[in-house]
Amino acid sequence: MADDKIILKAEDLDGYLTKQDMDDLSRLEKLYAETETYFQPYDRAHIIEQYDRLGHSMQEICHSHPQIRVFSFVTEEGAHAEASRVIAKLRDINTPHEEFLYYTQRAYEMLFRMAYTDQHSDKKSHIVVKTPVTNPVQMYAVHKIPDIDHKIENSVMCVMLRGALLPSMIMSKEIEEYSSHKYKTPFALFKISRNDQKKEEDMEYVLDLKKSFFNLEALDGKDLIFADPMNATGGSLVTVVKYLQSQGVHPKSIKFFNVISALKGSIRVTRALENCTCYTLWLDPVMNDSAYILPGLGDAGDRLNGCDMKDNPRNIMQLIADYGSNVSGLYRSQLFEIEKTVLG
Repeated sequence: MADDKIILKAEDLDGYLTKQDMDDLSRLEKLYAETETYFQPYDRAHIIEQYDRLGHSMQEICHSHPQIRVFSFVTEEGAHAEASRVIAKLRDINTPHEEFLYYTQRAYEMLFRMAYTDQHSDKKSHIVVKTPVTNPVQMYAVHKIPDIDHKIENSVMCVMLRGALLPSMIMSKEIEEYSSHKYKTPFALFKISRNDQKKEEDMEYVLDLKKSFFNLEALDGKDLIFADPMNATGGSLVTVVKYLQSQGVHPKSIKFFNVISALKGSIRVTRALENCTCYTLWLDPVMNDSAYILPGLGDAGDRLNGCDMKDNPRNIMQLIADYGSNVSGLYRSQLFEIEKTVLG
């Protein structure tokens, strides 16, 4: 470990898995390998049958992991079609950039609802809005929402750049909208990457402290929220949190929000980190040798942000500028908090 680089290795992650975890994951790998035999030549009926088997197996496994919350496993059946449609659009190779942004926003609104507002509570908050109608007098409207201030107003948004930037802004915006005090989450920015020259079994995760922006004191005792579209191995999150803990930060809780997560990554994270809950819209069964989720949706960062030039990657301010005025206007409060974090 250099002074400005924190490195976590794959073997450190696997140390958190139990024998039962390994047996469960091995069973899924065999079932998925069988499924792949129907991809070429394409056999629609058998593919559907196999995915049903995979889904039932993953749901069975998740029963013994209460900290892994999968949308279609824990919500009412009527909501499952919405999740399927959103995930199908995000996976589809033909979904263009603008639609990918739209469905990512929908995905995180659903995840927020699952984590914070689906539980019934008699305690309500009220939104009173002034409408454009002034005849015969100025009109006002009242709308009830769940009172979740106690759940959200101790939160810090932790961003594992770069694919996680926009999802983190979406989650922060949801918190602001549900807070009766219009609470704006502080931000902590972590520049972490995988060594793509490595395979899944010897992967390395590198946290670059020189290109990260955070205040350790502002993280202690807080509810830390991480929103990353994909959780493959869980290594990035574990690297960041273990580093923070080594610096004396004791989070009150950790919430990890993913559009798609590999089961192995979710298990690793919840085994490795105390008081951590994974919320995922969709659970995928396996990874390939390069630690990419299967069937996955490709590189979520590139599909959200566009590709960087290999020798000239954009910094965070350039990335935000490329989002354009529509995104910048919608997430103005979040961008102000990010600017304070980066520029001090």
